Order: sequence, then C-alpha cells, then structure tokens
Amino acid sequence: MEDGDGFQEFARARLTTLSRIAYLLAGDHHGAEDLVQSTLMKVALRWRQVRETADPDAYVRRILYNERISAWRRRGRGGEVVTDAPPEHASTVDESESVLRQMMLRRALVRLTPRQRATIVLRFFEDRTAAEAAAILGCSVGAVKSQTHHALGRLRAVAPELAELLDQSTEVRG
Repeated sequence: MEDGDGFQEFARARLTTLSRIAYLLAGDHHGAEDLVQSTLMKVALRWRQVRETADPDAYVRRILYNERISAWRRRGRGGEVVTDAPPEHASTVDESESVLRQMMLRRALVRLTPRQRATIVLRFFEDRTAAEAAAILGCSVGAVKSQTHHALGRLRAVAPELAELLDQSTEVRG
C-alpha cells in the first residue's frame, strides 16, 4: 500500500469512533482493540475499492459489525463471561449516577447476542434509522426491528434498573 493513498489518514480520522463502537460490541477494551485491528486490516487490503464506494464509512462499519458477529460465531460468544459479581476495580463513593448507569448498561449489553448488540448500538448509540442499520448489517428492515424489539426486551429482563432509561430511548426512537 502506498503512503499517498489516503488509508492512514482515513483510519486515523475514524479510530476514536470505531474504537467506541467496537467497545460497545465487544464488551471490553482488549476485544475492542482486536475488533478494530481486524476491521482495519480488512479495509487496508481492499482500500482502493473501499475509497471508491459511495460511503466508505458505512462500508467500514459494516465490516466492523460483521467481524464481531463472525468472531462470536467462531468462538461461541467471544469468551464473554457474565457474572453477578461486581467489577474487579474498586468503586468510589463519589461515582455519579451516569457512571453507574453506564456500568449497568455495559453489563446488560454483554448478555445480548452480537446481532442484538449491533442493532442496539446502531439504533441508539449511532442514532441510525432502521433502514440505515439494515443496510449496514446486510439484512432487512424487519430483521432490524425484530432484533431491536427482542434486544430491548432482553435488556429490560436482565437489567430492570435500566427500564426508565430504555423507555426514554424507545419513546425518542418511536
């Protein structure tokens, strides 16, 4: 790959966003780093084709989501272990409600299937429409709506303490 082909600039400009999405999909920093790395390796190999597409960002995101789903299938849920034990790091008394919600949401997201998690991240974190999410995931709009419905139901079941937050999100999304 040539230095002047724009891949490195493209990757640097999107690294933070891709890392955040990968963290939500993988559930931990190491898994997110691996996911971003494998995604960018695939993009680098096809960079000339990717940069000529109408929307290179959408193409890269689709690779990211598909990589996570494929890894889950290969490894059987990616080695994630869900427990009722608190996190290993000590929490401080001064933690805000926002941080606690984020922790609860992360624990709940780990309990979703990768496709459900991908749908939730696309719809609520990236604020994508059902049609946009379907295009990125390579499935029908109905599948996205179904996965979103099942994922929200699962989140309500495994994290009832987040019900208010989930209800607010679904009201906004309509």
